[in-house]
Amino acid sequence: MTARRLIPLAGASITLDSGLITMGTHGPLTVPIPTFLIEHDRGLVLFDTGLVPDAWNDPRSVYGDLVDIFSLDCPPENTLENQIVAAGYQLSDVTHVVISHSHFDHTGGMYLFPNAEFYMSEVDIRYAFWPDPPFRGFYRPADFEPTRDFSWNPLREDLDLFGDGSLVLYQTPGHTPGEISLLVGLESQKFLITGDTVHLRSGVAYECPCPVDYNGHQAIESIQRIKQLASSQQARIWVLHDPEDWAELGSTVHS
Repeated sequence: MTARRLIPLAGASITLDSGLITMGTHGPLTVPIPTFLIEHDRGLVLFDTGLVPDAWNDPRSVYGDLVDIFSLDCPPENTLENQIVAAGYQLSDVTHVVISHSHFDHTGGMYLFPNAEFYMSEVDIRYAFWPDPPFRGFYRPADFEPTRDFSWNPLREDLDLFGDGSLVLYQTPGHTPGEISLLVGLESQKFLITGDTVHLRSGVAYECPCPVDYNGHQAIESIQRIKQLASSQQARIWVLHDPEDWAELGSTVHS
């Protein structure tokens, strides 16, 4: 069985020095913060949830001094709810939410889906509440507090979500302790969406980690794993934050 459609959802964007996300690069770069809907016979799956919606009104009140490092652009039409509605659904239609990792730009909308099944690496859930001091600015425990009573499915290994190979969650740690990448198998093609396992296309080609990775050695191993999985599965690697990938693939519903 395959997934029916992969629907990219535009979100906010961040402008920063590329050297902050991929070693060996430099200069200002605007990167997208997308999320993804996947239609499957057994449910509607959301991969990541972007920034907290309050950031659209007052990002500094939400993220504090981070906005001095990352310049945020939040177009009104790109709130997660607006994007899901534009795709023809309501928030309540989402049955499964997969979180690639626990950084603030992926966890902000989790509270919007109280009736969904949630999937995330167990170690990342715990680490989000007690990260090591150098990394604390990238986590927002307030995103997790409203979800304590949600239906959580902590991941300890790879998971074939529906048991048919159409949606497979792969453990690709390094950027965070429990980073996850998602394989989406459609009728005509496959995509391997990286989360933040790698941030730019050049990071895939040259196996370059991010300077603020939790574990740089693990990150390189996970980039290598992504390349191996993409080759064995004949899947297209989609680097979630890469602006070229978004420009090429983000405006199309894939089936």
